[in-house]
Amino acid sequence: MRRFLLFVLVLFVATRLDAATIIHAGRLIDGKSPEPLVEVSITLDGGKIVAVTPGYITPGEGDRLIRLTEGTVLPGLMDMHTHLQSQHSREIYTERFFMDQADFALRSTIYARATLMAGFTTVRDLGDNGVTTIALRKAIDKGWVIGPRIFTAGKALATTGGHADPTNGLRGDFRRDAGPVEGVINGVDDARKAVRQRYKDGSDLIKLTATGGVLSLAASGQNPQFTDEELRAVVETAKDYGMTVAVHAHGAEGLRRAVLAGVDSIEHGTFMNDELIALMKKHGTYWVPTNMAGEWVAMKAEEEGYFPDIVRPKAAAIGPLMRETFRKAQAAGVTIAFGTDSGVSPHGENAHEFELMVEGGMSPMAAIQSATLVAAKLLRIDDRLGTIEPDKLADIIAVSGNPLSDISAMRDVVFVMKEGVVHKQP
Repeated sequence: MRRFLLFVLVLFVATRLDAATIIHAGRLIDGKSPEPLVEVSITLDGGKIVAVTPGYITPGEGDRLIRLTEGTVLPGLMDMHTHLQSQHSREIYTERFFMDQADFALRSTIYARATLMAGFTTVRDLGDNGVTTIALRKAIDKGWVIGPRIFTAGKALATTGGHADPTNGLRGDFRRDAGPVEGVINGVDDARKAVRQRYKDGSDLIKLTATGGVLSLAASGQNPQFTDEELRAVVETAKDYGMTVAVHAHGAEGLRRAVLAGVDSIEHGTFMNDELIALMKKHGTYWVPTNMAGEWVAMKAEEEGYFPDIVRPKAAAIGPLMRETFRKAQAAGVTIAFGTDSGVSPHGENAHEFELMVEGGMSPMAAIQSATLVAAKLLRIDDRLGTIEPDKLADIIAVSGNPLSDISAMRDVVFVMKEGVVHKQP
């Protein structure tokens, strides 16, 4: 009897170890092919993709079958510009006086879940209070909370009074002279120390604000805010530590300096001109346009009292320009990686960016690839994510309908799998 039970146990374990998950995909956009594939089977094992096979294969005994034959299957989406710590509201400029770091961290779990349920299995977070998204990344990796895979910059870098100076707008007795530990740089030595501090904190990459910004409590939204020497020091030090550099830039001069310094991506790029388009193409600089942020701040600028008086004219002016720049730069062939600046606009609505990109002249397939393979290349993880093919991690989503004929289908995510674990299904 004991031998029989042992035999049954061994047989059960062997069956479980050999069992696979098979997805029947009615339409597959794999992230790399120029056209979708029809009626395909995706075989998964241990959180990885084992095979992509034409036709619907028959599952073996013990295999799990997931039928996604009615919609479109895609790689897990990637958003290269998010802020999971917060979500803009009338109270955002004062909540830091009433919320502790733990409050920000706990609230961020809600935004992380909304992002994952929208089909975004990987994000870059480009600026917080220095601790929230690092803690959130760890919690998600440990399985304590549900959310996307996070690559975070931690605290963004600024110059004194610059877009990411955390003391901007404070009254005199609160307005301290922040330094590199808090992400504020004045000079080459500060620049190197600030990068090293981000590494010490556990950041994955560097984010700096090369020009003024729309939502900061400062007058200019486009003036250059770093010297050439400071920018080079940031980039050189980041490369020493194996980190990429993402740069917030609206104004043309700050953008030019950043590209020449060798940064990896330009965020926003509102006043990009023909010369800068050519320069970015020459240097292979990625562009993360964030059309949604422009649309959202322009809309909110029309609401009396929503923004502080110093912010409202910047939002009204810069918002519409971002859409015009997108039309020109994408037509010229700048390499575009998908990004929304979510946290300015509400989390979970990230897929609206696809609609704005297509309205701006981008093909639906190119827009989707900007959030899959192109984004994976920017993150330097295209060896394991960004496409659906053998040996890649099983980050797979499905939407109802066909986004190549109606890009709004990207909003209707019906299935989300991250590294083989199903988080949402029909």
